[in-house]
Amino acid sequence: MRVKSLSAAALLAGSAAAFPYQNEAVLSGKPANQEKAAAVKEAFQHAWDGYIKYAFPHDELHPVTNGYGDSRNGWGASAVDALSTAIVMGNQEAVQTILEHVATIDYTRTDSQVSLFETTIRYLAGMLSGYDLLKGPASNLVSDESLVDNLLNQSKNLADVLKFAFDTPSGVPYNNLNISSQGNDGATTNGLAVTGTLVMEWTRLSDLTGDPEYATISQKAQSYLLDPQPSSGEPFPGLVGSNIRISDGQFTNGYVSWNGGDDSFYEYLIKMYVYDPKRFESYKDRWVLAAESTIKHLQSHPEPRPDLTFLTSYNDGNYDLSSQHLTCFDGGSFILGGTVLGRQDFIDFGLELVNGCEATYNSTLTGIGPDSWGWDPSRVPSDQKEFYKKAGFYINSGYYVLRPEVIESFYYAHQVTGNEIYRDWVWNAFVAINATCRTDSGFAAVTNVNAKYGGSKDNNQESFLFAEVLKYSYLTHAEDNEWQVHAGDKNTFVFNTEAHPFAVAHT
Repeated sequence: MRVKSLSAAALLAGSAAAFPYQNEAVLSGKPANQEKAAAVKEAFQHAWDGYIKYAFPHDELHPVTNGYGDSRNGWGASAVDALSTAIVMGNQEAVQTILEHVATIDYTRTDSQVSLFETTIRYLAGMLSGYDLLKGPASNLVSDESLVDNLLNQSKNLADVLKFAFDTPSGVPYNNLNISSQGNDGATTNGLAVTGTLVMEWTRLSDLTGDPEYATISQKAQSYLLDPQPSSGEPFPGLVGSNIRISDGQFTNGYVSWNGGDDSFYEYLIKMYVYDPKRFESYKDRWVLAAESTIKHLQSHPEPRPDLTFLTSYNDGNYDLSSQHLTCFDGGSFILGGTVLGRQDFIDFGLELVNGCEATYNSTLTGIGPDSWGWDPSRVPSDQKEFYKKAGFYINSGYYVLRPEVIESFYYAHQVTGNEIYRDWVWNAFVAINATCRTDSGFAAVTNVNAKYGGSKDNNQESFLFAEVLKYSYLTHAEDNEWQVHAGDKNTFVFNTEAHPFAVAHT
């Protein structure tokens, strides 16, 4: 079971295997948060060095065998995804390497199918965020202005390659694309999150270039989600189904959840309002409806642990008492919405969700939460009855694939409330990940968070380790800055779903 809070000095003085970091920091007399921020920067550098040595310019490092993969079209996903984190950490060398790499990418060429969603949130967002940061509060980090300008040029190039996806009878895009033939996989529907997690990036591109096309096509796709048809596609006010027909924009079901596949649609509703409250007030209204319906209809408390709050899924009168690590962004979403709108009830509910997700971390042997879990008393596995009784949930999948969502919500909780316990929880999670997932060259997924050493290591280092896990861990302990999330409604940056900060619109 994970300790509630340990000082940086205590951890740094401990086993080098459990926490590989230079012990000189202990003797430096730096404040504890400065030490912790430095420890996260060291972890970033460790993973970055391994990626550069063994995988660059491919998409991701295979950190067990020191090989590489190209699961994101071979354009260097880890590099582009790492850019905004390297910027906020002030890592000038990494930033320079990434900018020089971006200048070489040919987005018209790939040997594999392209995901509109993944390419948007990682590549397009990574470049746009880098541009916003380097043209704004981090403008002193790069001397060659042409490399910064190229981020916007390449963003436009990429969007121009992808925009044929929206050329459908309804404007709801295909997700799986063949960019050489301008073809697709023949799907008849698209998912809620995949359709509803494009509008921030494509709108930002329009705002920066002055070309309205990118905003127009993404907002048209979004319009079907804001006015769901038929009525069966909206079982509760604001909560909508999981699939939309590409031919006419109609919902094909009323399956409701905040889990993977649906999650970031709700995330972007409130974030678009933060981005521009004048243009996107209707998005905020839909988020408020969804948030209020979620509190009323989807919150659930396990029988053995009524103090915990999780979100269920709903389908045709039936509730599924299970959740996912992916879902744990939900606390942060409620907290952000609550602080922006002045709704303490949303903040309070968000903090309840944060506490529930913390319990999934604090209950395992590694101190890391599982990929998915349940709390249906009729489905408790026979070998987890004692665990369920104590923890309030049972593990469905013990994998940890370097996901960020729990740390993300801890970050929002700390930034909005100022309560140090959430900063401690971020640190505890980071230490657990550093101890369990670290390899000689980077960080690996693990197969069982409730087994010693995390079970076995899985040979992949996802790019969102750089973009999200290490960014949120760092920002929680770093000094205040313009790109940080702040309490209230005056934020000047808003994070996309991959934790890339965008400058809010000035209209």
